[in-house]
Amino acid sequence: MSVPDFPPRPAAMPANAGRQPLLDVQNLRTWFHTREGVVKAVDGVSLQLEQGEILGLVGESGSGKSITGFSLMRLVDEPGRMRARRLMFDGRDLLSLSAESYRQLRGRDMAMIFQDPMMTLNPTLRVDTQMVEALRAHGRYSRKAARERALRVLDMVGIPAPAERLRAYPHQLSGGMRQRIAIAIALLNAPKLIIADEPTTALDVTIQGQILYEVQKLCQELGTALIWITHDLAIVSGLADRLAVMYAGRIVETGATADIVGAAQHPYTHGLIASIPSIRTRGGDLFQIPGSTPSLMDLPAGCPFQARCHRASDQCLADPPLEEVAPGHWVRCWHKGLQP
Repeated sequence: MSVPDFPPRPAAMPANAGRQPLLDVQNLRTWFHTREGVVKAVDGVSLQLEQGEILGLVGESGSGKSITGFSLMRLVDEPGRMRARRLMFDGRDLLSLSAESYRQLRGRDMAMIFQDPMMTLNPTLRVDTQMVEALRAHGRYSRKAARERALRVLDMVGIPAPAERLRAYPHQLSGGMRQRIAIAIALLNAPKLIIADEPTTALDVTIQGQILYEVQKLCQELGTALIWITHDLAIVSGLADRLAVMYAGRIVETGATADIVGAAQHPYTHGLIASIPSIRTRGGDLFQIPGSTPSLMDLPAGCPFQARCHRASDQCLADPPLEEVAPGHWVRCWHKGLQP
């Protein structure tokens, strides 16, 4: 079974007038074709990202966040198949690029920070070898200049004694140290876009705060755009300019961070916000969204959140459209509203 042709294009979120976004994704679909059926991991995701902007991609495990990032980097292997109506980056049509051209783009103009640092690090090579080669593969660096750049970036992400760490192998470092080095490798070439897949999960709060500060500083000073993928709405709400909430492979709500946090409209977004610990919930039970994420191989007709939603009605058996409820604030729900 192949991915079908796209239906007529619905009303889309407009780009800023008179300016082309750095990243323009329209109707991205990544389906995995297995013997048991088709897993619709990403099913019609559209998003735009401006230069220097930070977008938080939020949702539970299994919502399609990471696969969205992998798809943008063209890192999805068989049986996964990726299609999009439009996939533009910095004025280039990514759908028309050859595999070699895409490889040159990765690491130089686009970089990804993986949740597992060993997806980035080669266990058989010293850290300095990996960082120096990553620089020289995409720029004209002498070994001395590349090593100096590597030292500066390691210091930027809070690694003590960076010269000593450069001479180490990944297995000689702690998990948190490996993650910081993986983040440093993504920052080496100051790419135009960084996709970060829960990169601070294994780090303590102090180092996490330092890396969040450095990432924000990088975006402000160099105009680097960032997609921060996470399940932790509390962290990303202090980092991102805009949020996109994903559920079952779709974006169900997106808008400015202040609008999402302060005036969420979708019941799923309300559930995510209510589950964040606060002073008011100290000593009590946290809110839990009932049920679990449906199988992406057998999604129900209409809204995929209906079985877990207290607002659900017969109308939810039809697929809700993505509608703009306020300037830049889009929601996919028949019963959207401010009430929890």
